Amino acid sequence: MAHETTEKQPRSHPRRRHLVSTAGPTEKEREYLEVIYYLNARDEPIIAARLARWMGVQPPTVTHLVRQMEEKQYITRNERGEIALTATGYPLAEGVVRRHRILERFLADVLHMPWYLLHEEAVRMEHALSPSLTTYIERAVGDVQTCPHGNPIPGRASPSYGGTTRLDAAPLHTIFTVRRVLEEAEEDMELMRYLQANELVPDAQFTIAETSPAYGVTLQRRHYTITVSPEIAAVLWGDTAPPLPKQED
Repeated sequence: MAHETTEKQPRSHPRRRHLVSTAGPTEKEREYLEVIYYLNARDEPIIAARLARWMGVQPPTVTHLVRQMEEKQYITRNERGEIALTATGYPLAEGVVRRHRILERFLADVLHMPWYLLHEEAVRMEHALSPSLTTYIERAVGDVQTCPHGNPIPGRASPSYGGTTRLDAAPLHTIFTVRRVLEEAEEDMELMRYLQANELVPDAQFTIAETSPAYGVTLQRRHYTITVSPEIAAVLWGDTAPPLPKQED
């Protein structure tokens, strides 16, 4: 008598990866929401041409993405073409920025990654973070208020930016304390490497020794002097204080 055999159904592997939900903004839309958030926080007019310059793409590419985001009700545009985040888009953009800046803190404070690499590595990692992992990372970094570049972390600090004076506008002979680096500069790794190598990072202090619209700003610190170009001076913001009184011999 023949024995019947029953095929066993393959069991679901406990380590099988689950597909990530595609609901919500796409990765590219998240990038645009992030940039729109930055410009909005600085009270800058947000138009498609400005986004194109930041993203390094042609205007038609931005126009397509903007229209797509408008259809999803993440943004609105007025009659002048100026873009604003909606009640739906703002918390999405804020969440993207918050996750990015906290992840930068984790890479700096916990993993001790070089400062100039933080932005680039955070961009690569942030899209893969689950809400649970994000919570653990937030616990690991503690009650920090800003990212390592000095920009405020949404929900943890005042939304206003620290440092109200741009380096190229700092008065001669004053003491300039670096507070933050403009977000656009973080996209340029070589620039960030230069800033770190020359200690042009948050909380560093320099004396404004010389200024020139054509040649930049000359800074003095301890026993060395450095002259930074107008382009570099334009991405550093901080506070100024009167020079210290000279000590008599």
